Amino acid sequence: MTRRSPKQLVGRWRLVAMSGWGPEAVDLDGPGFIEFAADGTGQVGFIAVTGWLDCRAIERDGSPGVEFTWEGVDEGDQVSGRGWAVLVGDTIEGHLFFHLGDDSSFRAKPFTGGES
Repeated sequence: MTRRSPKQLVGRWRLVAMSGWGPEAVDLDGPGFIEFAADGTGQVGFIAVTGWLDCRAIERDGSPGVEFTWEGVDEGDQVSGRGWAVLVGDTIEGHLFFHLGDDSSFRAKPFTGGES
């Protein structure tokens, strides 16, 4: 595994579903998102969570994806965890874990021009 993100996942993705929280919670502080950069870094933001990703390219069932660790803040408290995401058609599906805490599956679609 190399420290990079597959080109098909590079960009900002809109979190459209999370098993752990409803849409109103996910979008509490703006549209929920996960973002992957070509250099293997990234960001995630939902509810009051802001996190920074360290990604590794993977292939899962023949589809490109990433596994990542992350660290950040949740309402001012330090948080960290791990997760993964894989391309499924024109969406990504994955799972995000908080260290010693909650976890949630997620589905995300590319941001469109009208979203911030």
